[in-house]
Amino acid sequence: MQSKIVSTFYDGQWEPDTVFVTKVNETYLRVTAESAIRQELYDYFAFYVPGYQHMPKFKARAWDGKLRLYNAHTGEMFHGLLPYLQRFAEERDYEFIDECSEPQEPMSIAEGEQFFDQLNIPEQFVQRDFQIKTFVHCVQERRATIVSPTASGKSLIIYLLTQWYREQPILIVVPTIALVHQMRTDFLDYGCDPDDIAIITGGMDKETTRHITISTWQSIYKQPAKYFAKWQVAIGDECHLFKAKCLQSVLTKMTNARYRFGFTGTLDGTQTHRLILEGLFGQAKQFVSTRELIDQEVLSDFEIKCLVLQYTKEERAAVCKKLDYQNELDFIVTHKQRNIFLRNLALSLKGNTLMLCQFVEKHGKILYEMISEKAKDDHKVFFVHGGTEVQLREKIRAIVEKEKHATIIASFKIFSTGTNIRNLHNVVFCSPSKSRVRVLQSIGRVLRRTGTKIMATLYDVADDLHTKSKINLTLQHFAQRIEIYNEEGFPYKIYNIKMGA
Repeated sequence: MQSKIVSTFYDGQWEPDTVFVTKVNETYLRVTAESAIRQELYDYFAFYVPGYQHMPKFKARAWDGKLRLYNAHTGEMFHGLLPYLQRFAEERDYEFIDECSEPQEPMSIAEGEQFFDQLNIPEQFVQRDFQIKTFVHCVQERRATIVSPTASGKSLIIYLLTQWYREQPILIVVPTIALVHQMRTDFLDYGCDPDDIAIITGGMDKETTRHITISTWQSIYKQPAKYFAKWQVAIGDECHLFKAKCLQSVLTKMTNARYRFGFTGTLDGTQTHRLILEGLFGQAKQFVSTRELIDQEVLSDFEIKCLVLQYTKEERAAVCKKLDYQNELDFIVTHKQRNIFLRNLALSLKGNTLMLCQFVEKHGKILYEMISEKAKDDHKVFFVHGGTEVQLREKIRAIVEKEKHATIIASFKIFSTGTNIRNLHNVVFCSPSKSRVRVLQSIGRVLRRTGTKIMATLYDVADDLHTKSKINLTLQHFAQRIEIYNEEGFPYKIYNIKMGA
């Protein structure tokens, strides 16, 4: 290797058509090449940020709307982008000299199964082939972004990794306090020693000496780089959120974390998002889909009822004249007849229902009051939002697990991601959304199977305010959700409902 490297270097300059890659640390690699190739890399790893056209910096012409993953001045880029860098060189027939890659760790599926058995995990946690394949893949590659649907046993796979790397200090980063406690509880259920786990949330001591540390990102992201130096293993749960700069800062500071694993139920479908996650954690891989889990009866059978509300000609004209998204949203969530429809829907549904709203005060709170006023004594109604204390959220979650007829009105932000309620039968989208992550994560809330629940239903409430010449924006978002359902293989039926009927 050394003689080959020397042969490419002449009089302080790299020979043309050569890309030489060295490791800076466990977060970054460095690319050395002639200036023309560096400029190519700068352009090759530049991507438009979704929605850039609406951002103030772009409107002020202070930014071109692109995120650049290669720093042409330092030559640095995220370590996990090494495969894309190699593809770049191969496409151009450049010589590629790689001092970063390592051979795979040797592990077979049989060895993975044997390791699972050695842990003596309680029998109710069935060993599934896709879990073992995921675990083995992570061990082999040392870095991975794992796309694993809700109820596919993500926490069990993460637990297997914590036990495999028992000699290494491990940091697990999650988005909410509720998920800190939920992850710890899951680990204890699998048989983990309580003394092995430390948790960090707001106001708690940040220093730990235990094998496993589970923390919210909000609690630690402002810590200096030296704080993160001790951790050798980095695990991000709900890692699709790591596109945020404050979350990226945690992973970029973990320069000694050789083993990196990100877990998410879904990616948002944009190239920029995927490459950031793969740069921080490793190549994305999925071993099972939601549709496959339903077919295997791991998840509940599932149907979608799309309830398209039809408005009067006068209302359509009033909304489409403005064609302003915020005004359209305000019209929808404050529409008296629409909210009465949602109230009646909640009261008519059998089983436990989660109603998801975008706005807390002007929609969620109003629906909570309307439903509570008409609910019978045996119908419990709860309202959960950002201001609800974690202990109360957990109490509500525990109550609903035992109820046969309860309704939770919650904000998308709080309940669409991560929160585990097995005993849910229905989810209602009370507010429009086009976010792939939000839609699929919200669906995941209702898919967990129990001994008595084998069918789950999503009620997707959409609003048809189109005129002959214009289609309203939230109806366009509904069309995008239909595309997601088709891609995922979810069955759906569309029902047109005249308002006031």
